[in-house]
Amino acid sequence: MEFTVVVTREEGVYNVSVPSLPGCHTWGKTKQAALKNAKEAIELYIESLTAAGEPIPAEESLHRVRVE
Repeated sequence: MEFTVVVTREEGVYNVSVPSLPGCHTWGKTKQAALKNAKEAIELYIESLTAAGEPIPAEESLHRVRVE
């Protein structure tokens, strides 16, 4: 199973959110650490959903919009 993550850099850390999993966020001091933490956060999120008998959300399609 794969999920799209959004990585942003703020105040010396990398923040990661998972658009398809509401409330699934994490961070790391390096991009690599943030992505590792994201994998763990996603796994825990899915475990929580499974334990509660909730469905796992399907990956949403993301679109990029160019503005000038």
